Amino acid sequence: MRAGPLQPPGCYAAATIPVFPLRDDPMTNQRSILPPTYRVALYWAPTAGSPLAELGAAWLGRDITDAAVTPRAALSGFSDERLTQLTKAPRHYGLHATLKPPFGFADGFDLRQLETELAVATEDMVAFPLPPLRLTWLDGFLALTPAAASPALDALAAACVQSFDHFRRSASAAELTRRRATGLSARQDAYLLRWGYPYVFEDFRFHVTLTGRIAQAEAEQLMPQLSDLFASVLGTEIAINEITLFGQAAADASFQQIRRFRFGKSA
Repeated sequence: MRAGPLQPPGCYAAATIPVFPLRDDPMTNQRSILPPTYRVALYWAPTAGSPLAELGAAWLGRDITDAAVTPRAALSGFSDERLTQLTKAPRHYGLHATLKPPFGFADGFDLRQLETELAVATEDMVAFPLPPLRLTWLDGFLALTPAAASPALDALAAACVQSFDHFRRSASAAELTRRRATGLSARQDAYLLRWGYPYVFEDFRFHVTLTGRIAQAEAEQLMPQLSDLFASVLGTEIAINEITLFGQAAADASFQQIRRFRFGKSA
């Protein structure tokens, strides 16, 4: 499949995108080659400067563009060291919700091509409202999730997975082993083999991760204070009107925003 509008598929599918801008070589007018460890991802991220973006950056201690952030507020019963531990995993990825998970480029594909196809595809996409967010203890971590189902959101994620999958390098044996260690259903294992990730299509759940793994007792202690911290954005609709391309330069590097692709049509 090549450049064209992302359409809500009749059967589930998904898209993909790369991260940090490559340097143009003035001698050859070609982009420098990405290292083998370079990965990209298609995420939804709150609009820069929005209440959710600023609250999330302060909570995680990091902005997706690595801009300065407001210091995190102190929470009763939690040391700053403990909060730093709890937010380590989501801080690595930046505040986001996954549409197409991180992947490396297949042979013959590069960031410029992906950016071009993504720009063409989003021209025909129509913005839509995200159902109000709520704070949820989700499979052992805390996250912001929609309070109601959204077929438009499910279709967007599915289209992202499928429509840009030709850019994705196949998962290695080590990656397959790591994913399977969590315990997968037969359907999820089939998705892992075909799409490189088990939680797509029927198993997709839109979520903005706020913590790493946390025990239920500690989560129950944290949730009231976290709800107060994010009170201004909980229960309010947020527009889904762009896809953000993230990138990771090396395995131990944090993901950063590369570019935002605004949908070409309003609701």
